[in-house]
Amino acid sequence: LALKIGSVAYLVYLAWHIATANAPGADHVASAKPMTFIQASLFQWVNPKAWTMALGAVSVYVPATNPIMGLFLVAGVFGLINLPVVSGWAAMGVQLRRFLQDPMRLRIFNVTAAVLLLASLYPVIFDRH
Repeated sequence: LALKIGSVAYLVYLAWHIATANAPGADHVASAKPMTFIQASLFQWVNPKAWTMALGAVSVYVPATNPIMGLFLVAGVFGLINLPVVSGWAAMGVQLRRFLQDPMRLRIFNVTAAVLLLASLYPVIFDRH
């Protein structure tokens, strides 16, 4: 119960900050530098989502009878899928950034994101278990 209350309180706090967030100032945007290729590659070693995905795929799809070939197959499939998907996300991010340059659109986006975050709490708050 304490974890449930704490989690809900934290997500309500986050929703409030999302809804009331202002656009980053020009100084923030100018000083923000994306990671280099090497930094992004090294970041994957501490990325818990990447570890979860990789360990899940290996444990489910790599057969015990031929593990090396299975590892190459999983890595190949990940590579084939990853490049176009990540490229698509990057392209959509660029378009979304352009779209959200208008302060009114940004405000509507932030409030919508906050309301959706709050709506996602419905099952947690009203769970009978």
